[in-house]
Amino acid sequence: MYEISQRFFFDAAHTLRREIEAEGSKRVHGHTYYAEVAVRGEPKGETGMVLDLGHVRREVNALREKLDHHFLDEVPGLGIPTLENLCAFIWQELKPKIPGLAAVMVERQAIGDKCIYRP
Repeated sequence: MYEISQRFFFDAAHTLRREIEAEGSKRVHGHTYYAEVAVRGEPKGETGMVLDLGHVRREVNALREKLDHHFLDEVPGLGIPTLENLCAFIWQELKPKIPGLAAVMVERQAIGDKCIYRP
């Protein structure tokens, strides 16, 4: 079994209500998010590929348009803009379009936070 992946990034702002580090989180603030989607499967005999990464890039670019330079609190279907909900949102958007989708990762490298979703 093979796993291939495509990384992308988006810059976005949000607010968050939380108990720890609450003051800064309540204000509108932004991050550069790095995301990665992984596809799992066996290479097809006719192509030698699990899935053409060009197909993955096309779908990722369309999704990126919904997130990049947006206020995440207002993105339809996202909910509270946590790392967990970003992973779930990306999964829900891409699952019908990318066969073999296996995992979604979202990371804020600058502060060391990361979430991986593998249903």
